[in-house]
Amino acid sequence: MNHFYVWHIRRVKQLIIILIAAFATASFFYVQNLIPLPVFSSNGEARAVYRGDSDTNEVALTFNISWGDERALPILDTLKTNGIKNATFFLSASWAERHPDVVKRIQKDGHQIGSMGYAYKNYSQMKKSDIRKDLIKAQNSFQKLGIEDLTLLRPPTGQFNKDVLDVAKQYGYTIVHYSINSDDWMNPGVQKIVQNVNGAVNAGDIVLLHASDSAKQTKEALPEIVHHLRSKGLKNVTVSELIANTDAKSSEVK
Repeated sequence: MNHFYVWHIRRVKQLIIILIAAFATASFFYVQNLIPLPVFSSNGEARAVYRGDSDTNEVALTFNISWGDERALPILDTLKTNGIKNATFFLSASWAERHPDVVKRIQKDGHQIGSMGYAYKNYSQMKKSDIRKDLIKAQNSFQKLGIEDLTLLRPPTGQFNKDVLDVAKQYGYTIVHYSINSDDWMNPGVQKIVQNVNGAVNAGDIVLLHASDSAKQTKEALPEIVHHLRSKGLKNVTVSELIANTDAKSSEVK
């Protein structure tokens, strides 16, 4: 009987330890999903950023364009009407090749251009050699369009790993993630897009928006978003300006 009692106690302790470990693991991944950490390589060289310095009054509105013919110009018109002359547009080079006039308009209006590579493929599932080929092809296309000195890269699909960081560093890119996701590409309704941004945005944030044809409600949401930023005393700047003096924490990417 005593032997059974001791065994029972040990069994209970083992179960408690397992439960604690499971809870800790679940909590870790839950927090990881809630808070996208600013990411750097372990040696502090290749880096990916998701936000700027919260001690400033600056934010960065960013727009991804990978396909479509209809949404980009109306969004540019809306930005101009609302006095935004320094958003950051991440372009797939394959799309840029087909829309040189829109690319010129983006530049003319004063916005910054970043790369999303050439083809819209998940870099985190590609070999380093294939990532290099895609980036080189994109660079050649952007140069032909008169876009020089590209320093910002937003990997297609937004996913990256250490291999992507290494290749980005090799070609002089800073990978740019985001801290506010508008989910505008899902077309959840104009007010939901506004809520997704305005309900969370603070100084230092990088806001993810889209100007591809899938984002059918972004244009209508922008005026309220811009008005809210100004009401909070926040000003929009390019991503390069936002992160120029960023003091971010580091985390190793594998």
